[in-house]
Amino acid sequence: MSGAAHRLAGFDLSGKAALITGASRGLGLAAAQGLAEAGASVWINGRDRAALAAARARILAACPSAQVEPLPFDITDEAARADALERIAATAGRIDILVNNVGARDRRPIEAFALDAVRGLLESNLVAPFDLARGAARRMPEGGRILNIASIAGPIARPGDAAYTMSKGGLDALTRALAAEYGPRGIAVNALAPGYFATEANAPMAALPEHAAWLAQRTSFGRWGAPGEIAGAVVFLCSPAASYVTGQTLAVDGGYLAHW
Repeated sequence: MSGAAHRLAGFDLSGKAALITGASRGLGLAAAQGLAEAGASVWINGRDRAALAAARARILAACPSAQVEPLPFDITDEAARADALERIAATAGRIDILVNNVGARDRRPIEAFALDAVRGLLESNLVAPFDLARGAARRMPEGGRILNIASIAGPIARPGDAAYTMSKGGLDALTRALAAEYGPRGIAVNALAPGYFATEANAPMAALPEHAAWLAQRTSFGRWGAPGEIAGAVVFLCSPAASYVTGQTLAVDGGYLAHW
């Protein structure tokens, strides 16, 4: 094998079993497609069966040889989380990759938050990833990968978004804690911090000329990210090519955090 071929082989995920939460659309779907195109068998999670079927069809249209299975469950349901992990392990014999992508958002001033709403958001954005990570790790061989989808809202903040910022900052911290916990077992744990991506959820904002003008000034690349642009970073951090990377949060934000 030539040197170049050997380096490219480091990104090959053939034979790997991966679970991606929140994969029916947006960044989760892009992540799932990237992993499938790299050779992984992917289980795509969401609550809407029809949306998962459409996501599966989209992945197969791009990569007909992909192994894609829908796995509908609510990640805030503890029993459903455990059952999903057991189903994957029973089929594949293990879980090699977990991508914690689901992230609820509730924009409102701090004084407008009832504590139950805060607890609900933390259950989705922090408690569920914690539990899925430890459940997946029990079924992970050496070389396993856990990837948390955090946010640029982790290290920075703005008014009216406190609960989300708190949860994503906690996810960054959880990433470091899991890296320390599972490193001795050869499991790498990292996070991605996406910036402004033109996903379905952001479509109303992406359609505003004034927001495009603001991003043109605020980011190094001067534009929204396309959802597919997250896939390369996902594949890298889930692949053998990133064998000595753990406990890190990589911003995929078009230079938002670096740009003054």
